[in-house]
Amino acid sequence: MPTPLISPAEKDYIKQGVEYDCRADGRSRLEYRHLILESGLLSQTSGSARCRLGDSDVLVGVKVEIGEIEQDQPDRGRVVCNVECSPSASQQFEGRGADEINNTLTLSLERFLSGPQSGLDLAKLCIIPGRQCWVIHVDAMVMDCAGNLLDCIIMTTRAALFDTRIPKTEIQDLGEGEYEFEVIDDVEDAEPIGKWDMLPLAVTLYKVGDRYIIDPTILEELCSEVTLTVGVNKEGAICGVQKGAVGSIDPSLLTEMIQTATTLGKTLIEQLDAKLIADDRVVQAKRTRGEPIQKLGFFAAVF
Repeated sequence: MPTPLISPAEKDYIKQGVEYDCRADGRSRLEYRHLILESGLLSQTSGSARCRLGDSDVLVGVKVEIGEIEQDQPDRGRVVCNVECSPSASQQFEGRGADEINNTLTLSLERFLSGPQSGLDLAKLCIIPGRQCWVIHVDAMVMDCAGNLLDCIIMTTRAALFDTRIPKTEIQDLGEGEYEFEVIDDVEDAEPIGKWDMLPLAVTLYKVGDRYIIDPTILEELCSEVTLTVGVNKEGAICGVQKGAVGSIDPSLLTEMIQTATTLGKTLIEQLDAKLIADDRVVQAKRTRGEPIQKLGFFAAVF
């Protein structure tokens, strides 16, 4: 995959801006770009969301279906992820250019959702232990690439899982270890995913020179020597840490970066959850009154 080029003069300009806490677009080092988020967009999915972070644009759809349980986890459901970067998102993604980044982002998303610290209640997805369970398929489409893709994808996925509803099942014990179950088709009986609010967000810090920034543009990413991705949940607990690129981080700076990511992640989760819950209450109230449910536009929730 061809790598975008940046001139030495541009790189020096960006590094000096970071050093003086005034980036090329006017933001400070620890300031996010304009964030727009909306859930419940796709009627044919179990849940969906779209996020625009700066000019990065991600759409996530979630589908749930009944599948075979994994024998090494007989009492848990499964999560299957897939990330696709649209060829129109960047010139780098034309042809087979996106294969490597698709695989990298897919693996990172699966680790976030299936790991022991993910907070997702996979036990609630089990229908008949050792036999059948709900399988959650998470499909993310990157429609525009303008930096900080992983954080944007995980943020969108979290909102889509908040919007996801799983059909209710009724299980009948036939005796002698035999069971059968019935899926209730009534949408009103569908249940949300358990403990969705414990899902972490990713906060990726990019070291540029002797400083670090969040939510970089493409050009700022090209100036970064090393990255540190920290998974943070709503309680401020660290759910995972991953270093990227080939540079090094001084131990004292590493501690500071993790503390910064924890603070930023907890604050962002509080803001996003408050907005998602408020929007959902409005929808439920309209549904109770029998009023039509209409979105304000393709992007309804603005931060």
